[in-house]
Parts: sequence; structure tokens; C-alpha cells
Amino acid sequence: MDLHLSGKRILITGASKGIGYAVAEAFAQEGCHLRLVARSENALALAARELQAAYGVDVQIQPLDLASRDSAAQLPALCEGIDVLVNNAGSIPAGTLLDIDEARWRDAWDLKVFGYINLSRVCFGAMKANANGGVIVNVIGTTAERLDSGYIAGSSANAALVAFTRALGSTSDAAGVRVLGVSPGPVESDRLEMLVKRRSLTRFGDESRWREILTNMPFGRPAKPAEIAASVVFLASPRSSYTSGAVLTIDGGLAARGPAP
Repeated sequence: MDLHLSGKRILITGASKGIGYAVAEAFAQEGCHLRLVARSENALALAARELQAAYGVDVQIQPLDLASRDSAAQLPALCEGIDVLVNNAGSIPAGTLLDIDEARWRDAWDLKVFGYINLSRVCFGAMKANANGGVIVNVIGTTAERLDSGYIAGSSANAALVAFTRALGSTSDAAGVRVLGVSPGPVESDRLEMLVKRRSLTRFGDESRWREILTNMPFGRPAKPAEIAASVVFLASPRSSYTSGAVLTIDGGLAARGPAP
């Protein structure tokens, strides 16, 4: 299926690995040009070389800590000429209310919550001024629905971003912009392993038993990054042109099971 995305310019945060890199690769396969943002310049440069060699698209990189208020001055240049923004950067620690102190909570939210909001604000304004409009896709997480006291900072952040996405997307059509979200469940990654090890330590007193936490996963496994990326790219495409203010859950049915045990 032709998604009619060839030649579009895509801005992706958290793009050097995991879901972000998979999203970049999926857009590159459609002939899109990329602007990749992450903290590590070396990781971004490697990602850019791989994508350029494989797909022949233009790839620009911008090492940037979106959690820092000093990054605000660079956001307008990042958003210039962008057709699609994919907010994906985020790293929120596991832990209960008593585990996560105010400083760690604020640091985590500065990246995933305010990072999304601040970049969306600038890109939304640029897209509104553009005759062709644009699309904003927020990669969120199903702990917004499947609330987890052992990941309380993440559940709260994701719930806030679901509300933000739905609120902005409910009227963004007037500006020619679509705003929507994708909420993955557990996705195969180094980060998932880290979080599950923390849960294994809490449950069993032994982090080496972390694989046991995943035994009841749908389809017997976490999602693959490419499975999430495929949905992001489709929703950002003109093939999904009547979608806004919505959040797609991709978790194999986990959220429908209710709260995490």
C-alpha cells in the first residue's frame, strides 16, 4: 500500500534506538527525509549512517536534551519545514510513590511530559502557519490505562499525555493539523529488561528471575519495535486522514485485562 508519504520531512525524538529508531526506519522505507533527535550524538550519527546507506534518504541529526529548559531556543529550528512530529523521547523510572522522590519525578516528567508538550507547541504553531498543515504523533504507553502503582510516575505521565493528545487533537483540525497517539504495551528493549528486573526484584527478591514476569504476555512475548512503528507511520499518513484526537493501544490486549497484578 502506498502511504503517500514520499518526500515528507519527519522529526522524531528519542530516535537513536528502540521504538524511535524503528519509527525512523519505517518512515525511511516510505521515502521520507528524517530529522533525528536524541541525547547521544554518537548514537544518532550511527543511526543516520545506517538509514542513509539502506534507504538513500536525507537524514539530519540534532543531539539535544529535551528535558533541559535551555533546549527551548533550538525548538523553532527543529520544527521548521516539518510535516510530521513523532514525540517519543522518554525515560521514567520504575518504583512506588515512596521510591520516587520529587527530584527524580520532576526530571522524568521534564523529558516525557513537558518535552512532548513544549515541542508540540512549537511544531503545532509552525504547522498551523503552513498551508499543508501537519501531523503530531505522541508515543505514550498503556500504563495510562493499566494503572500500575509500581510504575506510578510513568502511569501518571502517560495518563497526562493521553489527555493532552485528545484535548489538542479534538480541535486541531481547524489549524489543518492532526494530533494523535500510539500507546504501546511492553516492547522488546533494553529498557523493558531494566524495568522488569526491578519488578522481579520487588516480587521475587531476585532480579535474575525477570523473564518469569513476561510468561503471561499476549502471544507469549513483548511487542517488537517494528510493530509499533508500522502503526505510527500509518496513522501519520494521508491514509489515516480522518484520525485526530485518538490514541491507539497496541498491547496484545493487556489493557483490556485490567490493572497490572
